[in-house]
Amino acid sequence: MLSDERIEELASKKGVKRIAVLNFLGTVGANKYIEYAYMNLNMDSRLYKWHQSTIDAITEGIEEYFSK
Repeated sequence: MLSDERIEELASKKGVKRIAVLNFLGTVGANKYIEYAYMNLNMDSRLYKWHQSTIDAITEGIEEYFSK
């Protein structure tokens, strides 16, 4: 599980779209499997045209969440 503090830390990285990271990682637990989280990330990142720094921050959060 990602703490609110950890999500905030990831959302505060340089070049990251803060609200995207907060929203995505705040609901990452709704994905039953890590593959579903990555499919959602892929769809959202294309739809909203997120920069690589935002994708990287979310990816880091996904990895941490599912490594429990």
